[in-house]
Parts: sequence; structure tokens; C-alpha cells
Amino acid sequence: MTHFASRVVTWQAQFGRHHLPWQIHRSPYTVWLSEVMLQQTQVATVLNFYPKFLTKFQNVQTLAAASIEDVLALWSGMGYYSRARNLHRAAQQVMQNFGGEFPKSAAELVQLAGVGRSTAAAIAAFCYGERVSILDGNVRRVLSRVLAFEGDLTKASEVNGLWEQATALLPTRNLKTTMPAYTQGLMDMGATLCHVREPECIRCPVALACRAHAGQNVNAYPLKTRARKRSTESVWLLLAQTKSGEVLLAQKPLRGVWAGLYSLPAFASEDELLNATSPVAQSKLRIAPAFKHVLTHKDLWLHVVQFDAVTRSKLASLGGWYSVSSAMQLGLPAPIRKILNTMQPKETT
Repeated sequence: MTHFASRVVTWQAQFGRHHLPWQIHRSPYTVWLSEVMLQQTQVATVLNFYPKFLTKFQNVQTLAAASIEDVLALWSGMGYYSRARNLHRAAQQVMQNFGGEFPKSAAELVQLAGVGRSTAAAIAAFCYGERVSILDGNVRRVLSRVLAFEGDLTKASEVNGLWEQATALLPTRNLKTTMPAYTQGLMDMGATLCHVREPECIRCPVALACRAHAGQNVNAYPLKTRARKRSTESVWLLLAQTKSGEVLLAQKPLRGVWAGLYSLPAFASEDELLNATSPVAQSKLRIAPAFKHVLTHKDLWLHVVQFDAVTRSKLASLGGWYSVSSAMQLGLPAPIRKILNTMQPKETT
């Protein structure tokens, strides 16, 4: 693997990505924010959320001082909401434990809520030139192919083995400049060349050093033997509306699906919903066709039950009443936002 790092650095300068907003104005705060957003989320989606989030929360100080409701509201639609809660908690840790300045080493950064080893390494490498390796999904794929790594990456012990080999490949000179370029180069190769299927090996700067390419079996890597188990769950949602167009919403508990977000009152079964609305609403309930919402390990079948509420007080125990415009400013799960958009009642003027 002689000259591996230098090939990556040279390629990144000419062919890598340089236009992403968190690259243009790079700081520990912007790198951290982008890394958290990019977990389980495509770049195109993050590009829609990142500018708005940064406009509202310009730095770690404003983020730490914000309410969790405001943070979740701006995160609404991007999913994986534990990221937003950890982001808020980590900002407060930076303020309380580090005097408002991000730690300057990966070993300290990993102490922050929601910051794992790879995210900590990204901040340290990009902002401080620390010689540490990231190992996000794209980079795992690149390096497991380059090394023909036989370890099962569903096992923590095997991931640690890949991390050791990844560290050995890191640049050794001029770290302040080479570490950011090398780290970005691996990310860019994974995103633009070393695809999950049909990698573009002919354009890859390290193809001659890639053992999987030499063995003509790139699709065999990375090795993952444990399949994710998926489950199915039905959720019954009450869409109660007043004549003036207000809708009933309830804030979810801080644990479980959609934790801390606002949702239509949700029930585990039709019977539970009927019991909660009886005898006020049952004769006036209208059940819409169910639709599926896909989570990481679970499929949710959502049953929307509509009800025209004559008075607000009868259902007050289930939540609070909001105009549709004010509801859309809250932290809402994507399917709830979709429901309010497509089934939006007319508001009085």
C-alpha cells in the first residue's frame, strides 16, 4: 500500500468534491453538524436542511441555548430524531464541560452525546489535522475492498480490526493539510466511485492497489453476514379537526418512535382509539385507507381516522389544538407532516 494516501490526496484535489457548504466554511461546529446530519441521510437531503439549521443556530452557543422543541422543529422531515436530541445535548456539554470550545482531540470529542468514533475522527482530522481514521459507511466499503478485508463488519471486534488497518494507511507528513484532504478523498471516493453496486474501478485512483479489484470480486466486500430483522407495527392516528381548521396534536414521550415530536394522537389499535373517543366521536369517525411508512428496522402501517370536532373540550385530554400553520412549525414526523399537507382543513381568515 505504498503511496496509497498520496494517491487519495492528489485525486481529491483534482476530482473530489469542493462545493459542499460545510467544506467552504469549515469549523468544528459545521463539521460536527454536517457529520451528524449525514448519518443515515443522503447528501441531497442534508443540503436542504443544513442551511436552514445553520441560519437558525449559527454556532454551538445558540444551539445549546435553544429549546429542544425548536431543534426538533427544524429537524422535522429528516428522520432519526435521536440525532437532533443528541446534537442539542452535545452542544450543552460543549458549553458546560469545555467552556464553549470544541475539544481538540478525537479522544475528547467522543465524550459528546451522539459522537461516535468516526464522527470524532472526522472533526479532529478536518479541523485539527489529527492522524485518526474515519470509518463511516462509504469509507468502510472503500477500505474493505482495497484491503480485501475478510472480517464480518456486523461484529464490533472485526470492525476494530479494519480500524487498525485503516490507521496504518493514514498520511504521515504535513498532517495539517494532508489529513483533511485524505479524509475528504476517502469520503468522495465512496460517494462518487466505489458504489455499492457497479463501482467505477476504471476511474479509481487506487485501483492498482485494490486487492478486491485484482481478484475481480469487488462486490464480495464489505462482508456482512447478519441480516437485519424487520418488524411490522400498526398505528392508529386520530385526525380531529374543528370547523375553524384546528387539529389535535400530542407531544410524544421522550422514548420510543418519534420521541419528543408532535403527532396526531396515536393508538396501538382501533379499539384503543374508539375507547379514547367514546362516546363523543364514534358515530362520526371516518377511516382512510392505511399507508406504509418505512423506518430503519420496522414498517409502520398508519391508519388515519378523521373526525369533525364540534367542540374542543371533549378531546382535550388527548392533546392540544393547533392551527395548521402553527402545527407545521412544530417538530413533526414526516408522515404526520404529509397527512396535514394532503388532508389540510381550510382555516378561517
